[in-house]
Amino acid sequence: MPVPMDAFDEVRPATACLDLLTEPVAAAIRGWRGSVPVEEIRYVDTDPAIADTDALVEHHGRWLLEQSANCVVVAGKRGGEVSLAACVALSHTRVDVNGVVRRQLGARKASFAPMDTAVGDSGMEYGGITPIGLPAGWPLLVDAAAADAPYVLIGSGGRRGKLIVPGKALAELPGVTVLAGLGVA
Repeated sequence: MPVPMDAFDEVRPATACLDLLTEPVAAAIRGWRGSVPVEEIRYVDTDPAIADTDALVEHHGRWLLEQSANCVVVAGKRGGEVSLAACVALSHTRVDVNGVVRRQLGARKASFAPMDTAVGDSGMEYGGITPIGLPAGWPLLVDAAAADAPYVLIGSGGRRGKLIVPGKALAELPGVTVLAGLGVA
């Protein structure tokens, strides 16, 4: 079975590409902790025009859809309080915002955060938000299927470039909760 690295001509360690990453992501790579060595996090250069998952897999191969994951920012609301969280699920699924996410956050209502909020608060670009380098204190919800994958192609913090990360590394990120059923067909 192919792995995400097979779709790209040049795959480099993310540590060698810190200047290509947004500052929050570069800082997280520089301060990496966990059982997965930082050298296993890889960077691939991609055209910003095909940063969205559908365009990327159309260009590099439909098989990549099942080995890619999307990171979305969700706003949970209870009373007058709004809290932000990030959710990661494989790209061929969608995040169960009104079920699993809402219950996990203890929110009365949950919805995708407005783009300006997601971009401004994360310090990342729309279409490139990644679970690596999120603000401290944000809950990070990761679907068990993504955490169990050998490798997952995710955003790099910007529209240019992607990271290839062992699923196990996603399960060890700060503030993470791994949930079965977060991503639904």
